[in-house]
Amino acid sequence: MKPRIGCSPNGPYRLVSDPTPQPVGTLQSHTGSGYKTPVGVSLCRCGGSKNKPFCDGTHSSIGFSSANTADASRNRRETYAGKRITIFDNRALCAHAGVCTDKLKTVFLYGKEPWIDADGAAVEDIISTIGKCPSGALSYAIDGVEGTLPKREQMVTVTDNGPYAVTGGIELMNTPFGEGASKERYTLCRFGASKNKPFCDGSHWAAGFKDP
Repeated sequence: MKPRIGCSPNGPYRLVSDPTPQPVGTLQSHTGSGYKTPVGVSLCRCGGSKNKPFCDGTHSSIGFSSANTADASRNRRETYAGKRITIFDNRALCAHAGVCTDKLKTVFLYGKEPWIDADGAAVEDIISTIGKCPSGALSYAIDGVEGTLPKREQMVTVTDNGPYAVTGGIELMNTPFGEGASKERYTLCRFGASKNKPFCDGSHWAAGFKDP
């Protein structure tokens, strides 16, 4: 069964690992019949839980809002064309993990504009680096054909001092994705400060969020 993630309004993420309803052994109706429900856990996304990554209800006491307040016009894909490969980037989705700028400095030029040089390295190295982007902000095309990155294990990883990194195409229910965004891999805010909720926009990095 395919796992899925739901976003509770002003509340936690609900990760349902198996949508097949399972019996709840200690719950019954007035007639004595039992109940079944999908198996899942509630994950903190306000950043305030004392039992991270699990929700402990802190969101309700601190007035957490799940509203997306980002400028929708910036949630778009920019194109950086090279001789052999075209690189696409949606900055609104970037989680600032630093994978690209750390691993391939000749292509992903931190602090410069334009910040991508699509001719700065071998095509194979560029594709490999794009495949390591946790947020799905980066993608590519060769000869006008969009590249396809290999699927990874279905998993939600609690990153060190950062967002939830989701891989393997886990469904994010009732949530629109940005232009060119990957649905195979994406990052979800767990600090509560992203303007592009539920997606991470790197706000945890600027604020020094700590939850190793």
